[in-house]
Amino acid sequence: MSPTSRSLDMIRKLVAFDTTSRNSNLQIIDFIRDYLASHGVTSQMVFDESGKKANLYATLGPTDRPGIALSGHTDVVPIDGQEWSSDPWTVAERDGRLYGRGTSDMKSFLAITLAMVPEFLARPLQQPIHLIFSYDEEVGCVGVRRLIALLKDFPVKPSAVIIGEPTDMKVIVAHKGKKSVRARVRGLEAHSSLAPKGVNAIEYAAEMIAFLKRMGQRCAKDGPFDEAYDVAHTTVHTGVIHGGTALNIVPKDCYFDFEFRYIGGVDPEAMFGELQAFVDRELLPAMHAVSPDTGISFEEISAFPGLDMPEEADLVVLAKKLAGANMVRKVAFGTEAGLFQQAGWPTIICGPGSIAQAHKPDEWVSLDQLAQCERFMHRLLDRACEKTAA
Repeated sequence: MSPTSRSLDMIRKLVAFDTTSRNSNLQIIDFIRDYLASHGVTSQMVFDESGKKANLYATLGPTDRPGIALSGHTDVVPIDGQEWSSDPWTVAERDGRLYGRGTSDMKSFLAITLAMVPEFLARPLQQPIHLIFSYDEEVGCVGVRRLIALLKDFPVKPSAVIIGEPTDMKVIVAHKGKKSVRARVRGLEAHSSLAPKGVNAIEYAAEMIAFLKRMGQRCAKDGPFDEAYDVAHTTVHTGVIHGGTALNIVPKDCYFDFEFRYIGGVDPEAMFGELQAFVDRELLPAMHAVSPDTGISFEEISAFPGLDMPEEADLVVLAKKLAGANMVRKVAFGTEAGLFQQAGWPTIICGPGSIAQAHKPDEWVSLDQLAQCERFMHRLLDRACEKTAA
């Protein structure tokens, strides 16, 4: 079975918008708003502080009761430094696949949702279907937080949320949470021949990085564990470090970025507290003994909660029926799902494409995955037309 030409056409249109997170997403949001308006659907926009980015919320069907929301982000990761076989912003079809930035993550889901709008509206919906399209998910789930903060006060709100991140159309009930932090070390410059008279910012950063590595090793050895994940334990990772200006100068400044990706039951603030206690106990006294102007500070880069839905939850049972699946899964990568669940809405993840293709050059999604997603949507529509729909 092949996807409809309507879905394919919409995928081409959405991919053509360069919605790299550093750019405004208003062109694609305006396109979606106008498309929905052409079908008689009114959209609500929630802008960022600059007015250059927006979330979109719309309701199809009854407006006096809650219903399931189909949610996804409009932004994509950069193509900088990647070698593509074709234009990333023009969908290319080859060997049963669609290639282009965002085909997997996650414009195909958005496109199929939009392509289904005429069918959604043509049927006697007993429960509404809500649409939620966000910005800046790829840089810390930034945009949807503003929408969630207001959504609770909207007259019509969801009963549950399905996020269409690429899962090979498998039902995902849990993902790890994340806390990422930048540590800044302020040392004291000196000529390298007088190194003991300075405070080497890189060396003190290295002390913290080594401490974080030991924390990660402890998590791997002692747990807790959840074998449903590919990596069954909480992980600690340092990914960026910058410091120093010349070999013959004791470096005054150094910063590095690290993250915790934690499973359910693990408190990332407690883990961060361990690092802070180590700094206060072991590092700052030695630094201040040389100069009181030295120090270490921390800045949170981003954070989002994990998702953890019980398998017996009504939404999970429904999603398995919609996907034709008997099993559910957990994934290590993060999404907006944890934020929706934290705000009180049952949430699962299920969408076309694979995370293995996301963010890479020649990103692709298979036509078979698109057809599976359409079947999912038709089953959801049938469910929403039942008078007993939950």
